[in-house]
Amino acid sequence: MKVLLATLGCPKNAVDSECMASLMEEAGHELVDSPARADLIIVNTCGFIDAARQESIETLRELGQGKRRNQMLVAAGCLSQRWGDRLIETVPAIDGVIGTRRWNEITGLIEQLGRRRGRNTPRATLLGDSPDPACEIDAPRLLQGASAYLKIADGCSAPCAFCAIPAIKGPAHSRPMERIVEEARQLVDAGAREVILIAQDTTAYGRDLGLEDALPTLIEKMLVATPDLDWLRIMYAYPQQITPRLIEVMAGHSQVCHYLDLPLQHGHPDVLRRMRRPHDVDSVLAQISQLRQAMPDIALRTSLIVGYPGESNVEFEGLLDFVDEIAFDRVGTFIYSSEEGTPAADLPDQVPDEVKEARYEQVMARQQAISLACNQAMLGRTVETLVEGAGDGISVGRTYRDAPEIDGLLIIEGEVSPGEMQPATITAASEYDLWGTWT
Repeated sequence: MKVLLATLGCPKNAVDSECMASLMEEAGHELVDSPARADLIIVNTCGFIDAARQESIETLRELGQGKRRNQMLVAAGCLSQRWGDRLIETVPAIDGVIGTRRWNEITGLIEQLGRRRGRNTPRATLLGDSPDPACEIDAPRLLQGASAYLKIADGCSAPCAFCAIPAIKGPAHSRPMERIVEEARQLVDAGAREVILIAQDTTAYGRDLGLEDALPTLIEKMLVATPDLDWLRIMYAYPQQITPRLIEVMAGHSQVCHYLDLPLQHGHPDVLRRMRRPHDVDSVLAQISQLRQAMPDIALRTSLIVGYPGESNVEFEGLLDFVDEIAFDRVGTFIYSSEEGTPAADLPDQVPDEVKEARYEQVMARQQAISLACNQAMLGRTVETLVEGAGDGISVGRTYRDAPEIDGLLIIEGEVSPGEMQPATITAASEYDLWGTWT
């Protein structure tokens, strides 16, 4: 069967899609790049916040409206897991639904659909927990250019009041350390220059396996197995779980990017309490101070939510002061989205939409000035650059300070082949991007 697989949402979804693609190819199905060529269309949906849900629904509706006779449409991923049959009611053109905890059974779902093809039979649905959650694939499939996302765990056991991820993905489930190390080795052997560790919470890695502070051990084992790896990047680190040993490992190995993504969500302790997040802001400040002492050149990124239920003017001003005090290099700001089934959805004092929008604009404006200053501090520095594209006499790449897709770019005059890593000197800076010359 010819299959088009479309992916929406975050890198974790992209990894799941690559896993499904590998399983389908092993089963003899052919992956194609357009709906016109496909017998089956699979949309790996995102259902984290309202904007993502709407994008998923619109994509499914558009593809459903264009279905040919006997062409089938499957909804996979987060929105499928969260809505189930409700998604079929919303988009009647859907022929099958498979959730986040059953994607490893995608070939079985395709077989079911193949038997029902052209018949007026009930839709195929695979939701709930898989009877066999283990599913490994050929790691080089995960390589995108010279970078690769490596998922070390799935699910989340944190109690955050605003988040539906535990309901979608289930509790934290860490992959075996030896399998992760082997996958990293395969990726580097296949040409990866950068490996990016991802999970809902990378610092929770190993706790469900009975391990404590396992992330530093995993990193050290990966580096031993991949001496030729240029960059190892850590994403989605829970703020209160940055241990002294993790800092020591990051600072002590040149392959580990001096970059950390810390999704703090807010900077006022009372809002953090209502979020059911760690609310000791002083400990966060101390932790960031330790990171910067150990790695003076570290780039720090965070995510913040504005307009959380009950967020007062005083609490919002506290968030702005927090942003000023820490001076993050990068900040992703999100407007609070009320998620069905989460404790926060039932909280009183929901913030009006126009107030949320205004606060979003204020945080973005405040952070833009800080990001510009951080980038201007790079002027004159020479940094290794991973080239992602070239043409028309220029190259576009990233420094260690920039994660793919979410951070800025370095634009350099003179073409260098994508996948190459070369030093460049920074000559100009904006709020988001840098310009430079090859050194």
